[in-house]
Amino acid sequence: MRGFVTTGLLFCHFLIFGQPSSTASQEVVEGLRQKNQMANTTLVKNIPLKNVGPSVMSGRVVDLDVNPENPAEFYVGYASGGLWYTKNNGTSFDPVLDSSETQNVGDVAVDWNSGTIWVGTGENNASRSSYAGIGILKSTDKGRTWQHMGLADSHHIGRILLHPNNPDEVVVGVTGHLYSANSERGVFRTSDGGKSWQKTLFIDDETGIIDLAHAPGNFNTLYAAAWQKDRKAWDFTGSGNASGVYKSTDAGTTWNKISTSESGFPTGDGMGRIGLDVFDENTLYAVLDNQFRRKKTEESTKKSDKLNKDDFKTMSSERFLKLNNQKLNDFLKTNNFQEKYRAENVKQLIRSGSVKPIDLANYLDDVNALLFDTPVIGAEVYRSDDGGKTWAKQNENYIDDLFYSYGYYFAQIRVDPNDKDKIYLGGVPILKSGDGGKTFTSISGKNVHADHHALWINPTRSGHLINGNDGGVNISYDDGEHWIKNNSPSVGQFYAINVDNEEPYNIYGGLQDNGVWKGPHNAEENSLWHQTGHYPWKSILGADGMQVQIDNRNSNTVYTGYQFGNYYRLDLEKNQRIGIMPKHELGAPPYRFNWQTPILLSSHNQDILYIGSNVLHRSMNQGDDWEPISTDLTQGGRKGNVAYGTLTTISESPFAFGLLYTGSDDGLVHVSKNGGGSWEIVSSSFPKGLWISRLTASKHKKERVYVSLNGYRWDDFTPYVFVSDDYGKTWKDISKGIPASPVNVIIEDPENENLLFTGTDNGLYVSFDRGESWEVFQNGMPNVAVHDLVIQPDAKHLLVGTHGRSIYKADIAHMQQLKPEVLEKDLHVFEIEPIVYSPNWGNSSGAWSKPTTPGLDVVFYSSEPATFSATIKTLDDIAVSSTDIQADKGLNILSYDVAFSKSGKMAYLKKNKKELKEAQNGKTYLPKGRYTLILEGNGNSERLEFEVKDASKIK
Repeated sequence: MRGFVTTGLLFCHFLIFGQPSSTASQEVVEGLRQKNQMANTTLVKNIPLKNVGPSVMSGRVVDLDVNPENPAEFYVGYASGGLWYTKNNGTSFDPVLDSSETQNVGDVAVDWNSGTIWVGTGENNASRSSYAGIGILKSTDKGRTWQHMGLADSHHIGRILLHPNNPDEVVVGVTGHLYSANSERGVFRTSDGGKSWQKTLFIDDETGIIDLAHAPGNFNTLYAAAWQKDRKAWDFTGSGNASGVYKSTDAGTTWNKISTSESGFPTGDGMGRIGLDVFDENTLYAVLDNQFRRKKTEESTKKSDKLNKDDFKTMSSERFLKLNNQKLNDFLKTNNFQEKYRAENVKQLIRSGSVKPIDLANYLDDVNALLFDTPVIGAEVYRSDDGGKTWAKQNENYIDDLFYSYGYYFAQIRVDPNDKDKIYLGGVPILKSGDGGKTFTSISGKNVHADHHALWINPTRSGHLINGNDGGVNISYDDGEHWIKNNSPSVGQFYAINVDNEEPYNIYGGLQDNGVWKGPHNAEENSLWHQTGHYPWKSILGADGMQVQIDNRNSNTVYTGYQFGNYYRLDLEKNQRIGIMPKHELGAPPYRFNWQTPILLSSHNQDILYIGSNVLHRSMNQGDDWEPISTDLTQGGRKGNVAYGTLTTISESPFAFGLLYTGSDDGLVHVSKNGGGSWEIVSSSFPKGLWISRLTASKHKKERVYVSLNGYRWDDFTPYVFVSDDYGKTWKDISKGIPASPVNVIIEDPENENLLFTGTDNGLYVSFDRGESWEVFQNGMPNVAVHDLVIQPDAKHLLVGTHGRSIYKADIAHMQQLKPEVLEKDLHVFEIEPIVYSPNWGNSSGAWSKPTTPGLDVVFYSSEPATFSATIKTLDDIAVSSTDIQADKGLNILSYDVAFSKSGKMAYLKKNKKELKEAQNGKTYLPKGRYTLILEGNGNSERLEFEVKDASKIK
């Protein structure tokens, strides 16, 4: 087994000091071309993937475009779930971006006169899972086909404006790369329908355009919001001096900055994301994520009777020992200190000198606390009544509980076209003001998700609102008093999925900002639940749903949680949950937990649980007690406001308890062969600084382990997948053939050691030769990010957890049988499962119902494309049906309706003298018995028996 060798192509993605660099747009475009070519030749092009939902919780909406003449017709852009169209006011939706090369949407603009659709790909938010796009797409046939119109290196597009009278004139605000600097950002303009572009506003390679707006009735007057930001895996600076507002009076040809210190608009390093909207030639609104610190006021400095974290930062030991025990215990209990940390115990630690008062504050300094404990100014509303010459701050008080400390995720403002004093702000929740932004009220509803990103206001009917949020689409006709939920698309953004062993088995999954859900794999996605009140999928936990582990002895015991290590043991039968997050010792540095904290139940003992922070923790009693079984398994973290230097993946060999692997977000893989007694780094040959996205210990060979690395957080889209057959001492690169896209997961089939599956930010791949070559596997699934994969071994199903299109399911039973001896044959017909006879075939149960129809799938492998003839015969050689099929190279499915042909029926009756009853649909179906299939073509022939079974004889 050869070790890792750095190739020239691989090396080009790394600067000379080892930091990954972004992938060139030419490589991304070449990867898309490669994938399209692979889709035409893949061995599994005929094996379907079926979407199994769920839909009701939906996913993140980034934009809406509504027909102003008919508001029942509109398009919805989902961050990573594509573009969807409705013409019946959201009662149903159709996907219209599925034929394109991405489902990542930043903005959509529609010329309703011609029906032309423009999509700016790459989400306009700057979240952890805001995926890059491929530039500008255009459709002139309502989404049936798409043309790529350039700006391939833009990655993220903020806004598109169409000239209302000239469909060829388009202005685009490009946000640019999320994790790296690039020059293809700013304002771009075309006057020839996208054939050529001119960059008319460029600030610098870290500052892009997040929003554009034009004066109603005058496209010459344009405004642009520039946003300077710097996102890294360990830190996010969402503001900068280069952020500001620009104005053009010549339709975007030239620009002038209007957010100057003289204008009344803030300037400086605290300038965060800005949203814009225009009422008329004079009145312009802006919402600013102001990242400057708040000034201390007399009220904010007043002492509370209750203790708080900050009290301990400057408290002396002497003063601490004088604290009232009851008051101290109230603080300790409220802040979830471990049970052993109660007043008298902590005071004893203080007396001994092993702990200082500041350690109590440090104990609580986890990422979640920091997220909500940053005293920035936050959301502010500014208005100009002279076309941007001067600005006035509108809000009289702080707009608290709207942006928190993540205004980078929001900053949307809308003004009612009929009332210049009536505005709306998107954040957490959605707010309304009737006095120009001086005061606000919430118009969120019980059936409305809290995080808001898009809002359309009917220009002819005030109070008619269409809202896009992290939970889909809501419509109101009474200005937010009541909302309709319109969530039929399956656009869930899954981080992780898992399955149990029930019959039917259930699927579990954690979603972006939509909690953890559970549902039966065979649930049908339809509207029947509106009548019964029983949606088949159930929410079992809130917040951002993360990884899920299910006890295989009792599926009511589930381990799952939300961001930054907040995990629970759930008893689904009793509807109980117990927090199991490991706690650091008082006086020790807090553990660092990743946003997607890894968790694992040992296959050797279902009471043993592992969870990863920056160390690996093990519980022998279902999470009630924890012990660290390692030192820090990362490179130690980095200074920043995002948890980093954390574990991201854990795997334990099914061959040996305690043969453990861990991977970190900063590129380290460790192995322990003795249950954590000692650890060895086995990643020194890998490219540096990459996220270890998945480790998979082999089910077929004790020494074998697979690993995938992910460069997404460097804008490095190179696929990295490796295998080792010696516990990680040496690695073999098996990524060759996977088109450019970061890899999120690699898994191994439990029955066929040669069968591997991998999921990337742009799709799903399968290998039949342990990674020597790869095939695209996406029949029925668009080009969407695949975050997780799991195989249900008894059902032989592959479950695909996507981040944008919910969950897909594929029957891989025949793929598991594609072993070398089968692949070497010219023709191979797989065993045909029996079908149970029913007298109801072809008949309706009522006047308005459709007939029930049977189907028998004959699956076969062909080494070459060829035409095959299939003949069905009785065992006494009567040909009852025949057909031809044009087969592809690879797996093919011949679907047989189990019916006689006209000539076959006559031949059967002539010989058997039996009565055959014709069904209501005009077909005559085969009676119970055994039959033979003969498949012939390309100089080959195979014969196989199958049975139409008597239901009474089924055990």
